[in-house]
Amino acid sequence: MILDRTINHFAFSGEFGRQMRFITGPRQTGKTTSAVEFLEKNNCKKLYYNWDQRKIRNQFIEDNYFYLKDLLNVSPTGNKRWLCMDEIHKYPKWKDILKDFFDSHGSENGFIVTGSARLDMMRKSGDSLAGRYFTFRLNPVTLAEVLGKAFQPPAETAEEWINKRLDNVNYHEREISDLLEFSGFPEPMLSGSKRFHNKWRDDYVDRLVREDIRDLTKIRELENIAILVQILPSKVSSPLSINSLTKDIKCSFATVSNYLKTLELAYLVFRIPPYTKKIARSLTKENKLYFFDWTRISSSARRFENYIAVELKTLLESWVDAGFGNYELNFIRDRDGKETDFLIVKESQPWMMIEVKTANSTIEYHHLKNRSILGNIPFIQITRADGVAEKRADGVYQLSASRFFA
Repeated sequence: MILDRTINHFAFSGEFGRQMRFITGPRQTGKTTSAVEFLEKNNCKKLYYNWDQRKIRNQFIEDNYFYLKDLLNVSPTGNKRWLCMDEIHKYPKWKDILKDFFDSHGSENGFIVTGSARLDMMRKSGDSLAGRYFTFRLNPVTLAEVLGKAFQPPAETAEEWINKRLDNVNYHEREISDLLEFSGFPEPMLSGSKRFHNKWRDDYVDRLVREDIRDLTKIRELENIAILVQILPSKVSSPLSINSLTKDIKCSFATVSNYLKTLELAYLVFRIPPYTKKIARSLTKENKLYFFDWTRISSSARRFENYIAVELKTLLESWVDAGFGNYELNFIRDRDGKETDFLIVKESQPWMMIEVKTANSTIEYHHLKNRSILGNIPFIQITRADGVAEKRADGVYQLSASRFFA
């Protein structure tokens, strides 16, 4: 199966000018593959450089700008040459190299940088490359990508977006089941092998903790990180209490907070904050936590909610990265402790409420109550059950996940 990744439909577009393209996200999601495929289409594959290859490292050490002479030997099919630096952030002088290249050659050449945690950390902290690049995020494979569906920009209204899904007559139960079983990481997903997936999943976390986190931070208590990673799957889908975690791993609040931030920087987990602007006294400060690899969750209900969280996060990030505005993912917890799993916020305004259920069931009253408080925005209950596509009342829907995300 050849995957048509959503990011390929906008990240390399000429609409984003001369800025360098930083492709970031969890390890092994296909960042290198997307970059190399683009280079091949433009007859620039020779301009791919991977810092992890010893030959390339030696060339960089001998001459930081050795690749400039390679530019002269490439005739691109497009209007500019593109080169890609993979894992270049592992080189101490990497930002200086990029800055010098962009300032001297950025008008006639395109530059792609792929990496994960350090690129994102640098983006958030600010640096000398500000204004010279755009960041694009590549998460695990979505249902739409499995089905080969082209990138679809957001609709003007949430109702319009949902109604298009109601009009979709196809269900994709088998594809959803495969994603839930094997994850959205291309290698185990495409293998279709349970044994391969089990081995891959264990090795993935071990390498992330023993290599990425060790190199990324000054943390030396890697055993505590490993224990935390084992504990966190049981915390998925509920507001995360750091105080509770301090008792589990016998570390201070500040230490556990630092561990969680590190796991986020390493793209193992992500957190969703509560929405508090209009829900009276919905002041829980605790975020909900999810894994990029939802197969780490043993509970079928929690795994399904985690999968939905990744699908929604990926969808909204694609809209933001493609330049369609600001979209955020929150959840709702009201003063009575009642929750709605997800709230999509568009330009700081509530846009769509989403509740996740493994079976098709009656919509609970507190969702409709909070919907009224938020201005009667659309509410949709996404279910694992197949064959569901109902508009229950004005702005209230029930829809199968296999239909909503396709």
